[in-house]
Amino acid sequence: MMHPHTELRYIDDKIGFGVFATRLIPKGTITWALDDLDQILETETVQALEEDRKKLVLKYSYRNQEGKYILCWDNGRYVNHSFHANCIGTAYEIEIAVRDIHPGEQLTDDYGSLNVDEPFECFPEEGTDRTRVMPGDLLLYADAWDAQALDAFRHYDEVEQPLAHLIRPEFKDKVAIAAKEQQLLDSIRAIYFDRASKNDVK
Repeated sequence: MMHPHTELRYIDDKIGFGVFATRLIPKGTITWALDDLDQILETETVQALEEDRKKLVLKYSYRNQEGKYILCWDNGRYVNHSFHANCIGTAYEIEIAVRDIHPGEQLTDDYGSLNVDEPFECFPEEGTDRTRVMPGDLLLYADAWDAQALDAFRHYDEVEQPLAHLIRPEFKDKVAIAAKEQQLLDSIRAIYFDRASKNDVK
């Protein structure tokens, strides 16, 4: 589920829609959490779909460490990519704001953390040499993303957390340790989907 102080807005014909803040979302705020309304689809289920539905699932879902497709039930599926993302994923099935997100600002992810199946061509962005999201980016940039997440967790207890109730029971203590003790017990590397070891066939 997306943070409640967000809304869907049309950007343009190239990008389509995006998710924008309607109020200030401070650094350290959970901006998205996996919840029980999100669909978790087996690879075989997706591959058996007729082309029209399969195309939409592949476009709007991401893959978890087991290779299952996660299709968000709300506006979470419309969060756009940026190499300078203001939201960072974690191993705890939540994303956190790594800087203040101001009213009218778009919420963004780095799609490199989403276990993409194929290289993803991106619009050029200043301040980075990256132009494509690659399937192996999660391993390559995990340390940098972990550092950003841990820095954001320093502010976790200082800000409102309307999505905190959605943190899964098995992750609550680990999130608390990240916030209070500044220790990230699990790297985002833990959510990498290793296609080779799973003999994955798209």
